Amino acid sequence: MAKSILRNMMMCLFFANPLQAFSETEEELSKKLGAFEQRLLVVEQDKTVASSGQSKSQTTNNGFNPAISVILDGVFASYKNNPDDYVLSGYAQGGEAGLAAEGFSLGHSEITLSNNIDDKFFAQLTLAIAEHEGSTEVELEEAFFETLALGDGFSVRGGRFYSAIGYLNQQHEHAWDFQDAPLIYRGLFGNQYFDDGLRLSYIAATDLFLELGTEVFAGGKFPAGGEHSGVGSWTAFVNVGGDIGVSHSWQSGVSYWSADNIEREYGGHDHGGVGEVPLFEGDSHIVGFNAVYKWAPDGNYREHNVKLQFEYFSRDEEGDLTLLNSSPIETSTLNSRQDGWYAQATWQFVRTWSAGIRYDMVDSDNTGSDASVLDEAGWLAAGHVPKRASLMAQWEPSEYSRIRLQYNRDESYPVTDDQLFLQYTFSMGAHGAHQY
Repeated sequence: MAKSILRNMMMCLFFANPLQAFSETEEELSKKLGAFEQRLLVVEQDKTVASSGQSKSQTTNNGFNPAISVILDGVFASYKNNPDDYVLSGYAQGGEAGLAAEGFSLGHSEITLSNNIDDKFFAQLTLAIAEHEGSTEVELEEAFFETLALGDGFSVRGGRFYSAIGYLNQQHEHAWDFQDAPLIYRGLFGNQYFDDGLRLSYIAATDLFLELGTEVFAGGKFPAGGEHSGVGSWTAFVNVGGDIGVSHSWQSGVSYWSADNIEREYGGHDHGGVGEVPLFEGDSHIVGFNAVYKWAPDGNYREHNVKLQFEYFSRDEEGDLTLLNSSPIETSTLNSRQDGWYAQATWQFVRTWSAGIRYDMVDSDNTGSDASVLDEAGWLAAGHVPKRASLMAQWEPSEYSRIRLQYNRDESYPVTDDQLFLQYTFSMGAHGAHQY
């Protein structure tokens, strides 16, 4: 190939200057042709070596060049009531279930490193930076690997990651349509549920989107708890979805979470500064249903779109409650039934502006052998049914920046609270697509 190209070049030179060509002997032309061929061979060898070195470098050094994403999040919060008095009636709070700090605070910022390790594995690590009780904390939020080439629709994820239970739980906070978590997420999962474990999922090769999966976890994170030598909690989920024409799409799913032999400590009602710590020991089971509908004219979601979202969860727990640090030790049996739902709608009416509305409601039926222990531990609702209404408006000049204003009329406990949030979210660096 190279020799053919070189001969064509020589012919061009010949016809471009025929007198000079005829003035040279055949031997001289042959020598020049040989010299050109030798030079071309050297160039080709250098190119091959460079290409080989580059390929080797890409294979061995990809771990030192990950995609880096930074999410800057901050919020100004204002409450009519004292946020330290907040409770969700009938639900013992755990995880990160409290309200955002009053005034200016860091919010929930993230640093994410991700990369394809090779053609078989992808890996991601996310550090969360947030304020908690006046101090800045750094937490390892996710650190997982995921297979890329198992084939036949199967995928495995392992490490620390958000569970696939429900719809909202898998999304990072900056991808939420409202500043705070729905009440049912706050009550059941402490805002979000993640743990260390393994996920196996399967996506069927059908026109209709069909995903099935199961997860096993260590069981050390709320709403589970305690130390387990093997599997402490597990989930199963099914999601289906599809398109209706060009402008409409939908997805719905059911999920199940289960944990046995839980040893869960959390914050109860600290009456009189006693410092009693509730401990729940028993079994817990959660069932969930979710549905999402999206509309965008001709599939162009950048200009106008509508999103409707609904989730329902129900939890049954049975076991024993102990108030640690009480003297004498106070105990009670516990039989708990809790459920709740939220529905929300968002509407992007122009390219950079959108608005949303959300309504939450949760309920509980908790009984035990000692009502006073249940009350101290935060399980009694005293007939109150928590609910909340939220309004949101946000400005997004680009996909990398967002300013959001949100108002809540919160009836989580008998004293109604008016809450106002002004939030900013900025994205820097590489950032992958969000889930449906």
